[in-house]
Amino acid sequence: MSPPSSSSSPSALEREHAAFLAAYPTYAGTTAIDEVRATEFRRLDDQHLVYLDYTGGGLYPESLIADHAAFLTTHVLGNPHSVNPASALSGSLIERCRAHILSFFNASADEYDVVFTANASHALKLVGEAYPFEPGDQLLLTFDNHNSVNGIREFDRAHGATTTYVPVEPPDLRVDGSGLERLLDELPNRTAPGGRHLFAYPAQSNFSGVQHPLEWIAAAQGRGWDVLLDAAAFVPTNRLDLSRVHPDYVALSFYKMFGYPTGIGCLIAKRDALQKLHRPWFSGGTITVASVQSDRHFLAEGAAAFEDGTLDYSNIPAVDAGLTFLEHMGVDLVHERVRCLTGWLLDALSSLRHGDGARLVTIFGPLSTEERGGTIAFSVHDTAGSVLSHTAIETSAAQSGIALRTGCFCNPGAGEVALGLSPGELDRCLAASGDRMTKDDFGQCLDGGESPGAVRVSLGLASTFADAHAFVTFLRRFLA
Repeated sequence: MSPPSSSSSPSALEREHAAFLAAYPTYAGTTAIDEVRATEFRRLDDQHLVYLDYTGGGLYPESLIADHAAFLTTHVLGNPHSVNPASALSGSLIERCRAHILSFFNASADEYDVVFTANASHALKLVGEAYPFEPGDQLLLTFDNHNSVNGIREFDRAHGATTTYVPVEPPDLRVDGSGLERLLDELPNRTAPGGRHLFAYPAQSNFSGVQHPLEWIAAAQGRGWDVLLDAAAFVPTNRLDLSRVHPDYVALSFYKMFGYPTGIGCLIAKRDALQKLHRPWFSGGTITVASVQSDRHFLAEGAAAFEDGTLDYSNIPAVDAGLTFLEHMGVDLVHERVRCLTGWLLDALSSLRHGDGARLVTIFGPLSTEERGGTIAFSVHDTAGSVLSHTAIETSAAQSGIALRTGCFCNPGAGEVALGLSPGELDRCLAASGDRMTKDDFGQCLDGGESPGAVRVSLGLASTFADAHAFVTFLRRFLA
């Protein structure tokens, strides 16, 4: 399979492919994925599209859409809040999918429950708005977090709790483990009755690809913290085994894993952790009894108390099918393929040099595949070292049939450290902004140009060497 939009001759591609296989011999054991790519994702090659935005959104296999369409046209589904045949079928399919999710992540049904949500952000919001923060409680976040996690600080501050951030350190953008342990130990009311303290972090950074240790979960819990794990960027290409690690709350989106449906995620939560949450409102489907005249309501038990309104019962069966697709492909096989391609891309990007020897690319994050995933963020430089416009690179890539992403990817903490933005200049800029600020305003405020950002490519279940090679070939046009 030759890369679209590549200026290299086939012989050059073949030579580089042979060198790649020599450097990453385990890639040869993932060739079953090439057959899946040729059948389930052939639209990529038909349209000459190089897709490198899997962290932004996964791709759906053709069979998932065809089978789901056939299912919908041969079954009658109804609102599950009833016992009529159409409703009963929807209800049974929802519960089957709930059980499949627990099985996929090796989670005990005695320990965990599954709350269906619109996406990972919705799952994170459910925890943030309902976590029983009080004055003296703590929210501990890493700099490296998606804004949907950062936003939880607004809930804890509204209840008088305190937010603390753990920095990441360049160039790898990892957290200093000793610094984290010190902050986990600094819990002023560890033994106070009713004290609640929440530690939230991503299993994998959506900015740099760094994989933060899952061992932090038990370390934090042993010190009196509840743990919220953002697994959205991790689970598409890595195995999360909830029989080995036991976070209190896990948030994820299914479209990140297999592309469809785009409107369903879930919160996997310990049953006792769900009981700690205090919902700030109730809605249809979340209560057993509500009275207008008596002005009282009684929440449902478990997951039902958090699933507002009617679930997306027509699409939840597609989640069940998508998990089956991933199981047939093999998460470990996808993981190994992505690891090999990521390693080659890191090597290739690091080796790109201008004629005077200056680096073309600066990578933000680890330069090896150890404890990192298939997300790579970087900047592109001219021979003088000046950073080329990331938006211009995105536009040029789009014109070449390459799908990638630029910006800070809703992860300002990692982005600020990677791009060298100091607290002082950020404070001066944001303090002068008033109540509103656009991205253009932000860019003008900081350096008189575009909003700061990076270029990001990410690999996933349908990625091939030809995709990675085509992107490196594209970047070579910026060499001077």
